[in-house]
Parts: sequence; C-alpha cells; structure tokens
Amino acid sequence: MSTQLLTDALSFDEHPLYERIISDILEQGYSICDSFFEEHVVGLLRDHIKTLYKHSELKKAGIGNKVNESVEKSIRGDYIQWIDELKANSVEKKFFEKINAFKNYLNKTCFMGLLHQEFHYAVYPKGSFYKKHIDTFQNDDRRKLSLVCYLNDHTWKTSNGGELVLYPEGLPEVIVHPLPGRVVIFESQRLEHEVKEVVNDKRLSITGWLKTM
Repeated sequence: MSTQLLTDALSFDEHPLYERIISDILEQGYSICDSFFEEHVVGLLRDHIKTLYKHSELKKAGIGNKVNESVEKSIRGDYIQWIDELKANSVEKKFFEKINAFKNYLNKTCFMGLLHQEFHYAVYPKGSFYKKHIDTFQNDDRRKLSLVCYLNDHTWKTSNGGELVLYPEGLPEVIVHPLPGRVVIFESQRLEHEVKEVVNDKRLSITGWLKTM
C-alpha cells in the first residue's frame, strides 16, 4: 500500500448511520431512516415550505426530465419548487451540507462516482397522488439514488394517506408513512414506487437524487 493510500485509510472515520444505510441498500435496495437530519433543521425546512406554498411559489409538477416535461394530472398531482444550492438560504445550506457529506462518504466507501444532486420541495394537497413509476428516463440515466425527506409535523396521522409504497423486485411491497423527519433512500434505476392519495391535510417533503455525470 502506498503512503498516500495508507494515510487515507488511517484517516477514514466510519459513520455508523451511513454504513447502516449502505447495508440496507445493498441487501434490499432501500433504507428508511428517522434520524438523518436534526429535528430543528426539519422544523425550519417545514416552516419554509409552508411559506412557499402559502405564497403560491410552488408550481404544478410535470412528468419527464427538465428537458422534456409535461403536466399530467392523472399521473401526479404535487406542487414543487427546485432548490438552487448556489442560492440556498441558511437552513437549505444545512440540508446540503448533510447531503454532500453523505454523497462524499458513498464515493469514498462505495466508489459510486456521484458528482451532482438535484432536490425540490414537494407539496401533495388533499386528493393528490403519484402513480407507480421509476426515477430514471430513457434519455437520462444519471440518477443513482433517490432521497425523500418528509417535512410533516408531529400532528400528522397515518390516516392522512400519502404513503410512499416501494416495490422491491421479488419482495413484498413496503409501505412508508411520511412521518416528520423520516428519510427514505432507494435505488433510482431499480425500485418502482408510488405515492398514495392524500386523503387529509397536505403532505410536505423534499425529494431529490444523487447523480453521476
């Protein structure tokens, strides 16, 4: 082993939470974590998305990528706003600090070659949903990991609907309730999923992808 490689190996600090997420994804294609972001960061992001929605700053989401996007109400019904990391406010910077730390850890331990990320706020009003789909496109397969962070508050009830349903190949479906601060990470190119209809209140989240070149 070269001196530099030995130095890198000795300086590497294993991160127990990230290691558990990696193990989950390797074993089943997804991971569910309730302690990825600090609670006060989730609260500040919640306040911000509520303000954006109140002032009608989110737009109706489309299907397809940014180059070829159309609005299709029969497939999805959420409202979104993309987050520009270069123009991030103070709490969004904290969000991206954690995302970048996780991305760098994946690159160092799993050699994933993740170079970019894209995230948006998402609000699902009552009656909205997103039918079963996969998070890659025919003309763009750079998305490797999908990540959802739920921003609902502690009054959220499971009876409100809006569950994320994952469909691991060859395994039973997995129902994920959008509880406050919960983070779901899964393989973008393999795992079909859907958002069930919201039957009460509004479902709040940040959704995005870790991407290669």
